[in-house]
Amino acid sequence: MTTLDPRYNILFEPLQIGPVRTKNRFYSVPHAIGMGMVGMDGMIAFRAARAEGGWGVICVEETMIHETSDHAPLKTPELFLDEHIAPTARLVEAIKAHGALAATELAHVGSSGVAWQARAHPLSSSSKFPHYHINPITARTVDKKDIAAFRQWYVDAALRAKSAGYDIVYVYCAHDLSLLQDFLVTNTNKRTDEYGGVFENRVRLLKETLSDVKDAVGGSCAVAVRFAVEERRWQSNLNIRDDGRRVIETLADVPDLWDVNVSDWSFDSGSSRFFEEGQQEPFINFVKQVTDKPVVGVGRFTSPDAMVRQIKSGILDLIGAARPSISDPFLPNKIQEGRIEDIRECIGCNACIAELNHYTRVRCTQNPSAGEEHLQGWHPEDYPAAHDASQSILVIGGGPAGLEAATTLGKRGYSVTLADAGTEWGGRLVREQKLPRLSAWGRVVDYRLSQMQQMTNVDLYLDSRLSAEDVVGFEADHVIVATGAKWRGDGLGRNHHDAIPGHELDHVFTPEDILNGRLPEGEVIVYDEDYYYMASSIAELLAAAGCKVTFVTTASDPVPWTAMTLEMGHVIKSMNEKGIEIVVGHSIAAIESGAVSLTRELTKEEGKRSADAVVLVTGQLSDDALYHELDSLRDEGKIKSLERIGDCLGPGQIAQAIFDGRKAGMNFGK
Repeated sequence: MTTLDPRYNILFEPLQIGPVRTKNRFYSVPHAIGMGMVGMDGMIAFRAARAEGGWGVICVEETMIHETSDHAPLKTPELFLDEHIAPTARLVEAIKAHGALAATELAHVGSSGVAWQARAHPLSSSSKFPHYHINPITARTVDKKDIAAFRQWYVDAALRAKSAGYDIVYVYCAHDLSLLQDFLVTNTNKRTDEYGGVFENRVRLLKETLSDVKDAVGGSCAVAVRFAVEERRWQSNLNIRDDGRRVIETLADVPDLWDVNVSDWSFDSGSSRFFEEGQQEPFINFVKQVTDKPVVGVGRFTSPDAMVRQIKSGILDLIGAARPSISDPFLPNKIQEGRIEDIRECIGCNACIAELNHYTRVRCTQNPSAGEEHLQGWHPEDYPAAHDASQSILVIGGGPAGLEAATTLGKRGYSVTLADAGTEWGGRLVREQKLPRLSAWGRVVDYRLSQMQQMTNVDLYLDSRLSAEDVVGFEADHVIVATGAKWRGDGLGRNHHDAIPGHELDHVFTPEDILNGRLPEGEVIVYDEDYYYMASSIAELLAAAGCKVTFVTTASDPVPWTAMTLEMGHVIKSMNEKGIEIVVGHSIAAIESGAVSLTRELTKEEGKRSADAVVLVTGQLSDDALYHELDSLRDEGKIKSLERIGDCLGPGQIAQAIFDGRKAGMNFGK
């Protein structure tokens, strides 16, 4: 059995946080999972899996301290009623059963929420529209009585947290999602009383709230503050040269723990397309210079060497993680057991966040068990044994779905053969990971291949295109078809129900052409009805190759799904920097030699644009011919058992393909 590499001993040192002590330096920071009080069983299963995996501290996400605070329809935990204590205690017990400390991020989201559940008026330091919502209701300005009530809400919630058994209680002031941050920032605080104007006034409520909570529970619970040291979305006084630093200097010894980050969420949890591992270091590396209290921060850390450097360099005391702990709940245990190669590294795609922004439970591209621990009964590491290990399974297609299905079935103990027609594993990812900024997505392939290469019951065959006759001759007990999908070239998509006139012309390209290295020249229109990463990635690729690119989309905003993954602003900024013209709200009416006819969606007004080439990014078609041929043979009794998964079943996100693969692997034999 392998053991801990001595280089990583420091990661497993205990650490004192106020009155409590961690077993190691791994800290699962607060992050939403979209289950809330009505999904308590799911919350328990999700958090307990991370505690079982070795995280020293498991922190529950924004836990609302009053009915005027919520992110509805996203479900969140609550501690503003005594009846919330008992179900919360079940959650805390499950976390602590594995030796982890349990923490809760008590929060009032102020003007970032709209208090939909209670149909109340949202609150703000100064009257303003709510953040992140288009609800036509203005958050009301809190008065002195409201401020006194707010402080009492925090105390009452902290006492309930203590009763529920929490070890660490947070005061939340980050991410543009906090009433306390509204008071700090001059953009949002326009008050003229003792809570507005000069810094000493704007920091007053945070100082009072922290002191109140410490007085209430500080003898038995550690009190932490989550604080954004810099607002990166726009210019403000909250930055590391001004008030971002002054807050920590002023309150240095008040909390027992500083949990530091940047605002807003799109920068704090920036995707791997735009932010590298450890990207927050330049913003948080001053904190330990001005406080003696422990400091935790995040950086999408998956490398234990990077974690050690953060500690030895005096930047962090605790390694915080949200997305890496979703991707691999057992990351600490794997490091401790010397199984670095088994870490399921986060790819930073933000599929987890997209689900939350879409008001459903968390999911993960790398870890399909995330969010399914209770509903499906899926454990991130333990797999049910094969019902009959003598049965053989043939998986056709080595893309994300096929790789996951074969990995899952192999771990269950079945005899698995995985065959792919290509010369590299990965299916769509063979080419997509070579697009601008998508290299981290290759971890999807690397992890599954490394797992299967350790299994003697899994055979891997590349350059093996199988015909229906070949499959029949294989005589497998079960056949899984995961042959993926291809980008269509006729222009059918969200807006076009018929082929675009002129799509067959030689100067019209598809993503398949671009991915295969066939690039246009001159003036190029990239037309997007896919609404995710493909069109913008192609636009940037062509701009880098010297083309003059115009990005045209039927959507009212470019790449709208990237708003869910927190990438839209970064995508737009990047395209602007590369000189790509963005035209929204237009569809292609027809393509002709040297020009494209466009229709403005709002007015149906038509116009023309010159174009030497057009790239149509409108949709995909399942590559399912083999499946249908095999299906007919199954009806004839020549195939015993058959199913299709992933893009072969229906084109979608890689996260869906991985989920399909896990489901196929887990359900076989039921």
